[in-house]
Amino acid sequence: MSIGKFISLEGGEGSGKSTQIRLLKSKLEEQGLDVIMTREPGGTPVAEALREIILKGDPDSMDAKTEALILYAARRNHVEKLIKPALAEGKWVISDRFFDSSMAYQGIAGGVGETAISELSQWSLGDFAPDLTLLLDIDVTVGLARAGKRMAGEAEAEDRFEQFGLSFHQTMRDAFLRLQKQSSNRIKLINADQSLEDVAKNIWQTVGNHFTL
Repeated sequence: MSIGKFISLEGGEGSGKSTQIRLLKSKLEEQGLDVIMTREPGGTPVAEALREIILKGDPDSMDAKTEALILYAARRNHVEKLIKPALAEGKWVISDRFFDSSMAYQGIAGGVGETAISELSQWSLGDFAPDLTLLLDIDVTVGLARAGKRMAGEAEAEDRFEQFGLSFHQTMRDAFLRLQKQSSNRIKLINADQSLEDVAKNIWQTVGNHFTL
């Protein structure tokens, strides 16, 4: 049995990752592939419990170092209990966020530092990484407006990061774009400020080219 593939989707708030993951899952299944859709933080009971802690409540309830430690605890559990076993069974895994988010959010925008996040990642995950990362890029103000509309209908919105200032989100977007340039073989840039259909078409073309589907 062949080893499965691991795809992560990254981007700022309101970039449309969740919708595009569902569309990509359907396209891959049309190719006869067994696909698991997951998210970070989350994906396992332990990681989902940690998600509740970090994504809800007051923005000042914890600092970026605390966030990073919680996120990597969730991530290691996610990788060991869900992602690696699925890949070993030949399944494809698509995750809404992975370690690039920690580098952009906590490492760069949050001020923890790129070296600290890299060392934490190496210690907890070793060399494990996605086979392909799709970076959905969108103007910060447009993305936050989208996210705000989505959160408005939720009783207990996971909006802690949305409450951070505009400058934080701009720094985070710049960080993602720099990470893409540094790891262009793995991270592919997708313009998310298009119609849903055009974004999905670009994603499918990128995935097909990367894996020769």
